[in-house]
Amino acid sequence: MKRYDLVVIGGGLAGVAAAVAASRQGLKTLLAESMGCLGGALSNNYVYPFMPYWTYEQIEGEKKKRFLSRGIFEEIGEIYLELVPGGSYKQFNTEFIKIVLDRLVTREGIEILFNSTLCGVNRDGEKLKSVDLAGKNGVMSVEADFFIDCTGDADLAFMCGCPFRVGRKEDSLCQPMTLCFRVVNVDTERFILEKPKIQELYKKYQAAGRIKNPRENILAFTGLGDGIIHFNSTRVVKHNPVDAFELSKAEILAREQMAELFFFLKENFESFKNSILLTSSVKIGVRESRMIDGLHVLTQEELKSCTIFPDAVAAGNYDIDIHNPEGSGTSHYYFEDGQYYTIPFRSLVPKGIDNLCVAGRCISVTHEAQASIRIMPICCTLGEAAGVAAAVAVKSKRAVYKVDTDEIRRILKENNAVID
Repeated sequence: MKRYDLVVIGGGLAGVAAAVAASRQGLKTLLAESMGCLGGALSNNYVYPFMPYWTYEQIEGEKKKRFLSRGIFEEIGEIYLELVPGGSYKQFNTEFIKIVLDRLVTREGIEILFNSTLCGVNRDGEKLKSVDLAGKNGVMSVEADFFIDCTGDADLAFMCGCPFRVGRKEDSLCQPMTLCFRVVNVDTERFILEKPKIQELYKKYQAAGRIKNPRENILAFTGLGDGIIHFNSTRVVKHNPVDAFELSKAEILAREQMAELFFFLKENFESFKNSILLTSSVKIGVRESRMIDGLHVLTQEELKSCTIFPDAVAAGNYDIDIHNPEGSGTSHYYFEDGQYYTIPFRSLVPKGIDNLCVAGRCISVTHEAQASIRIMPICCTLGEAAGVAAAVAVKSKRAVYKVDTDEIRRILKENNAVID
């Protein structure tokens, strides 16, 4: 049986940052990913672009941008721009980001295990001893002193029996799932001019029952190249993303919505006359699923109050962006310039396991707070915090809930993370 200081499950931005941060603190680290590349939501679900991760502050009478997601997230951007001179990190090329993440973890000496799915855990009391990974070698058990759950769905914490919640409190419904897709050969300039008419006709078709997608409008992005439009506009509601049968039905429904929207555009608008449906993500995107019931449950009231926690390990100010779990409509709460909240380390600590942290969108938060902290830049900073915490815990031989948070914060600050 192979043994490591740390095993990270999930190779999205949170998992990459966790592995890199821990490795730099001297931990022998394994990063296990169920798919064939790193990047998680951005590579497997086509989540694009990065949502805003900055605020504006008045400095010497001038309005200046202050980035709230820095540290390893910022470093990934620097490597990306070295690979793609003149490119845009916010409007990234998915394929190049995969290469950037490969280079980063390889350079740090992290062992990567692709196409390996978590399928079991072995615990002794409140200590997780090893995890089972299913791959081409069959089922392999891997031991470690510490583990980090970066699966997005809190799969590892769930298998360990840690308490969790799904969706909103009153009915456990989650934010809708979305299959992102891309259309090429679009007359982009004409599309921009036609947008108001497109939205108007879309609503008429919807009211007449000719469009079944419950989303209230069409959400599309440019920036990938001339003639390419990225759609984040399918909406599957009232399906549980952590129920395998319901998730499978959601994948099918989303593809039908994709076809419905593509042909609506191609048949009615000049800008899409010669368009081609090029590709969709390999998996439907999940905004919300399990959230651990950790040492502290972060609430929207704490976000709106811009709470600065004494054990803060990350910061953010993305709006509280709730896509209606039941159908049409999206609600927002926007933070004013200069406002931001922090995320306490306690929200990364599940109950019941002494050597496990959780990072990413499945930390200990309410449904409403999760709607803000779920974006990829913030998830990346949470991963970095978890990786540093793992190193501090392993070196001090302390349970995660007894770890020195001042030491975690000191290391994060040294690495240019924004924590308060």
